[in-house]
Amino acid sequence: MGRLDGKVAIITGGARGMGAAHARRFLEEGAKVVITDILEEEGEAMAKNLGGSARFMKHDVTKAAEWQQVVAETESVFGPVSVLVNNAGIALLKTIGDMTEAQYRRVIDVNQVSVFLGMKYVHPSMSKAGNGSIINISSVSGLKGNSGSVAYDASKFAVRGMTKSAAVEFASEGIRVNSVHPGIIETPMVRKSRVSKLAKTVPLDRTAKPEEVSHLVVYLASDESGYVTGAEFVVDGGLTARL
Repeated sequence: MGRLDGKVAIITGGARGMGAAHARRFLEEGAKVVITDILEEEGEAMAKNLGGSARFMKHDVTKAAEWQQVVAETESVFGPVSVLVNNAGIALLKTIGDMTEAQYRRVIDVNQVSVFLGMKYVHPSMSKAGNGSIINISSVSGLKGNSGSVAYDASKFAVRGMTKSAAVEFASEGIRVNSVHPGIIETPMVRKSRVSKLAKTVPLDRTAKPEEVSHLVVYLASDESGYVTGAEFVVDGGLTARL
């Protein structure tokens, strides 16, 4: 038996990077998975490679109507949603002086507002399921400030706080909410030219593969973490140990 047998999961930003790694691990553990992304071609190919227990839906996570559609279609194909991984996100590294208001708001919309919408619209489905696990992917940037990263840091700090509030609000229904704070992960968001330089800042002296975050996400999605909610989990090779 898999650790996620009987689970129905939605994973945003699942066409590549960490989201794709999470989807692969979920399928290996027996879950049914709906991958969502704005990258339609990559997402369709990903779902096809994963087999019949996976589906892809094109999805702009900043749009409430599209969240409603994704949840409805997931229920139609697989049943009530029991796991949501709010993984979609963007990064924009600019100083406060150089960043426009529109750029700031775009990062907040994708990284923060999408998490609110996901929790809001998946909640009724999880209530029908009788329990659930919401896993919000934040960042070590939700734990510390960084120069030239005001919008990203603000969004990731917000995800951390939203997670705790939702955990308290949903607890009586058996719906757990936790945040995951990855460090420097080798994904398309992190340019390959920067990987070796960034690795030198990590006590373990390396960056991480996306699958190393997925192991934790599987745990939080599974019944093994049944008494875990409102918590933040850091996967950073010791990067924030010096704070």
